[in-house]
Amino acid sequence: MNYIEIDQTRPLDLILLGRVAIDFNPAYSEEVKEEFKPLKHVHYFEKFVGGSPANIAVGVTRHGLKAGFIGKVSDDQFGDYVVDYFHEAGIDTSQITRCTNGEKLGLTFTEMLSPKESSILMYRNMAADLQLSVDDIDEDYIKSAKAILISGTALAQSPSREAAIKAALLARKNGTLIIFDIDYREYNWKNADEIAIYYNALAKEADIIMGSREEFDLTEKLIQPSMSDQESARYWQNQNAKIVVIKHGMEGSTAYTNDGQAFSIKPFPVAARKGFGGGDGYGSGFLYGLFQGWPVIDCLEFGSAEASMMVRANNCSDDLPDSKQVAAFIAEEKELYGEMIARV
Repeated sequence: MNYIEIDQTRPLDLILLGRVAIDFNPAYSEEVKEEFKPLKHVHYFEKFVGGSPANIAVGVTRHGLKAGFIGKVSDDQFGDYVVDYFHEAGIDTSQITRCTNGEKLGLTFTEMLSPKESSILMYRNMAADLQLSVDDIDEDYIKSAKAILISGTALAQSPSREAAIKAALLARKNGTLIIFDIDYREYNWKNADEIAIYYNALAKEADIIMGSREEFDLTEKLIQPSMSDQESARYWQNQNAKIVVIKHGMEGSTAYTNDGQAFSIKPFPVAARKGFGGGDGYGSGFLYGLFQGWPVIDCLEFGSAEASMMVRANNCSDDLPDSKQVAAFIAEEKELYGEMIARV
């Protein structure tokens, strides 16, 4: 069953709106290998484009979808790096604009202590992505796309939060599907009530909502705290949602559809390099499957496989796989662990 209607006449498949940053990961190449250690002992880093919506833009493009990005970058060499990287990846950059008051792209340093223990250190004062304004949102561009994905971090501060909500309202007006990736990061938020207010405003407009159980709890704080997964799904489906995806880390994830069904998947087993980045691969693979019209369980399997591939990788953008690589990974894992290893 197709739960979403996709207007195939529109030239862009997906617009991404929100955070783009620069990631510095401990070097791990043939020349230099920084093994698992505290960040204070790392001397060599590799630089990558980062930020969840930016990574998903790269990921879906690797699968052959046509993506565009609405965002703000710094007016410096790092801004040049992001725009050039997107352009070379095949992502439309016509709606990426430069900051004019010296704001800088956020910097993210990753600490990898063990395959199961990692963390990120973010610098996001005067972050460029949060300077996106309502003037940067073009209605014609939004209605040129089949769907728009809005990252929850875009709601953390003004003027970005107003820009994100404007984009959602214009998408609703023009029949562009709205995907809300909750994507919670504690930086830039003032308090839990503020998070709930703005997450709730966006979630009510969304056709697809994706997030962890903790992220749904933040979104629902002022509505009905401590809802079960099933209660959360029903609540948002009584708004606009057609599909609600709730993730539980290593325990797996479930997609709840608006016909009352639930489809569950477990992660594919891999030797992890880091504990993050999987969500970006998950989103890329899951959304690619939806755009192909696959059954929901197959979308989940593809997304779960790509997530596992990303946690074993040393970065979140350069190593995003194409469709053939994900399919080969699934076949290899099933050969090792059995046909239904990832399905519940």
